[in-house]
Amino acid sequence: MANEEEVQCGSMLFKQEELQEMSGVSVGGDYVEVMCGCTSHRYGDAVARLRVFPSGDLEITCECTPGCDEDKLTPAAFEKHSGRETARKWKNNVWVIIGGEKVPLSKTVLLKYYNEASKKCSRSNKSQGGKVCHRDEFVGCNDCGKERRFRLRSRDECRVHHNAMADPNWKCSDFPYDKITCEGEEERGSRKVYRGCTRSPTCKGCTSCVCFGCELCRFSDCTCQTCVDFTSNVKA
Repeated sequence: MANEEEVQCGSMLFKQEELQEMSGVSVGGDYVEVMCGCTSHRYGDAVARLRVFPSGDLEITCECTPGCDEDKLTPAAFEKHSGRETARKWKNNVWVIIGGEKVPLSKTVLLKYYNEASKKCSRSNKSQGGKVCHRDEFVGCNDCGKERRFRLRSRDECRVHHNAMADPNWKCSDFPYDKITCEGEEERGSRKVYRGCTRSPTCKGCTSCVCFGCELCRFSDCTCQTCVDFTSNVKA
């Protein structure tokens, strides 16, 4: 359980009573960390550490085995890593321990800042005269060369694509949502032209579907130059 004095003197992201029943709580300079996990019917419980940042970012360090070195995972990536059979529902599948019981993240206060960031992004884009829209993008597998589609409708999906683009060794099996292998067929060219633009189904890129940086697709905890520049400009 959380140490009452520690929570009160920490980053103050949450009230002391909101965390006092949670297991494995620790407070850093700009984050709160708790024990979390995800259950696979085949492999059992995968235990990890979840960090919650005021920016809305969620970062998981896996501790499923003593030798596991997976860290800075998104909840969706951790969900896949754990072997969970029904992916893409991380808010319900990733849990924390409260009062000795497993409780889905969706039923805790830990998604407070994540949800606020998502709403802020939506309001920001609407104030600029349009709905949030990022078209689908493709990333090529380093092993087989086949291009795989990434949907960019949420902050999580944008982060998964962002990380894949930054990884020169990205491969099909790294895709966090669906179980894709290099043996799987690549999308037909005639299908690739449909990328989710709200203005035109076969748009090749316009101001309605090409984003040059927003709070949905840029991340304050990322050290790439694109994100660093965006974060610096926002603060300026």
